[in-house]
Amino acid sequence: MSDPDHRERMTQLEERIARLKGKDVPAKPHQEEHYSQAHLAWRMVIELVVGLLIGFGIGFGLDSLMGTLPVFLVLFTLLGLAAGIKTMMRSAQEIQQQAGEAAQEDTPKGAKDKEGR
Repeated sequence: MSDPDHRERMTQLEERIARLKGKDVPAKPHQEEHYSQAHLAWRMVIELVVGLLIGFGIGFGLDSLMGTLPVFLVLFTLLGLAAGIKTMMRSAQEIQQQAGEAAQEDTPKGAKDKEGR
């Protein structure tokens, strides 16, 4: 089963695969950027929804334990909304900082921006 011809063909195949993997395939930056932007948008939406759901769950749990009207439900849902918005804003700030750092890396050292800085 392990004849020399078979081993030689397998070795050649492995070399060919290694060469093909080593070649640089030109990337399509527009599609990667689009995927990145969609990923960031979904991240922000999920952060907001999770904040709402956690607040809703805590409020509902407290209301059911204490036998109260949906006072805690409303209160904690609003607190969850505020927490989700705060987390979403923090993510947006992080994204802006990363974009600013990337823009600074792309700018040549002697070049000035539009405002002449």
